[in-house]
Amino acid sequence: MKLKKDLFFDGASDWEDLGGGVSRQFVGYNSQQMMVKVKFEKEAIGAMHHHFHSQVTYVAGGQFEVTVDSQTKVLKEGDGFFAQPNMEHGVKCLEAGLLIDVFTPLREDFLK
Repeated sequence: MKLKKDLFFDGASDWEDLGGGVSRQFVGYNSQQMMVKVKFEKEAIGAMHHHFHSQVTYVAGGQFEVTVDSQTKVLKEGDGFFAQPNMEHGVKCLEAGLLIDVFTPLREDFLK
């Protein structure tokens, strides 16, 4: 899927069900960066993982227990976190919500 628009309109791209109460929707990307909305149902888990991409995440809604590099904090709407390349991170959704993830470079594995 290639998004070639300079503007994003909610509902313009489909949500992808990832299972376990998690789904994502692409906002936009090019070879240098990618923005993705990730919706979580209460108690859904974003398993601990790492990747070579830099990631910044903004909590657009809900409440999440976030672990980054062995440090765990509860984040709510308006908070966020940064994961350096190859840094372990994951989330547990405490209150249904939405995360906005930005990756540099794009997550090619998401497009397969």
